[in-house]
This record gives sequence, structure tokens and C-alpha cells, in this order.
Amino acid sequence: MMRVLIADDHAMFRDGLKKVLAGCSDITVAGEAGDPPDVLEMVRRLELDAVLLDIGMPGRDGIDVLKEIKRLKPGLAVLIVSMYPEDQYAVRAIKAGAAGYITKNKAAREVIDALRRAALGKRYISPDVAEQLAVELDRPESDAPLYKRLSDREYQVMCMIASGKTVKQIAAELSLSVSTISTNRARILVKMELRNNAEITRYALQNHLVP
Repeated sequence: MMRVLIADDHAMFRDGLKKVLAGCSDITVAGEAGDPPDVLEMVRRLELDAVLLDIGMPGRDGIDVLKEIKRLKPGLAVLIVSMYPEDQYAVRAIKAGAAGYITKNKAAREVIDALRRAALGKRYISPDVAEQLAVELDRPESDAPLYKRLSDREYQVMCMIASGKTVKQIAAELSLSVSTISTNRARILVKMELRNNAEITRYALQNHLVP
């Protein structure tokens, strides 16, 4: 029996996943968590085989949480479940140790298949993610796009700015201070060689980083 932790800040989404997994005789939900501290506490305390982790929980970047889980329990399979399309975060998640990356609009069958592959120690790589990984492998280091210079948090903030959100809105959504987001924004501008939010948005759209 595979023991799974569902980690997502939306109770309705957690309930939906629990209903999906309730029909699987080989999978049981061992716990659920709505924020990063609870996730890490349950990872420490529970005997788990896999974690379904939302990349967008408040207060801490999902990639950071993934890395911390892998530090605590290197053998624990972590599947990222995200509202963001594969071309935004999938490669970063896989490189950070995720066993797979699934968008929330995918069918329940895909979540179940991914969990079963993870139980066998395998990664779940969708065709879209495989394509993104192939592009990364084929690209020379010197040709890497400017956004590859960003940290995971800076990349997240850049995408949110490009989606039209203000610094205050981003701070509220991520449960961080306005000054922290402003610092991230300043670093983005320097690393990306840009001057303002309009240029961030233009760059993100041109490089298909936001829908």
C-alpha cells in the first residue's frame, strides 16, 4: 500500500485528490497539509512513500520545499502538482529532484499513473516535459536564456509580475513582505538586463513564460 501526503493550500483541491485516490486499492492518503511548515513536519513524522506537492503554496517557494523534503528524506518521491504549465516550472522541478510534474488540468488517471511509477522508483515524464528537457539538453550553456540566471523565487516573482500582479499582490499571495518582493524584483531587473515591469512582461511573453 502506497502512503501519500497531499500538500496543497486549497482544501477543495485536496478533497478532490482524496476522492480520486479513494478508488485505488493500492494507494492511501496518509495525511494532508496546507502550508510548507505542515508539509515538512508531516514528512518528518509520517512514514510516506510519496508526496503530491503544490508548487504554489504560500510563504515559501515550492521548489525550496521540494529541496528541503529531499534533504530530509532523499528517497521520498515528490510529485509536483501545479496550476502552471510545464514550460514554466517543470524543468526546474525535475532538476531539483521531483519524481514528476503534473498540471492541475490533467486527468485524474495521470496522477494515479505518476504515483504508481514513483512507487517503483521511476520518474513520470509527460510528453510536454520530455520536450522541455530535450530542449535544455540540446542548448549550449552559452546560449542559455537570461531567465536561467534567476533563482527559483526570482523566477516565480518574474512570472507573477509578467501576469500583471503588483508587488503588494505578490507579497500577499506568497505571504512575504513587500520589501522582500521588491528586492527580488530589483535582482530580476539586474540579472535580466531589463529596466521596468513592462520590459519584464514583454520578455516573458516573447519567451512563452506566461500564458
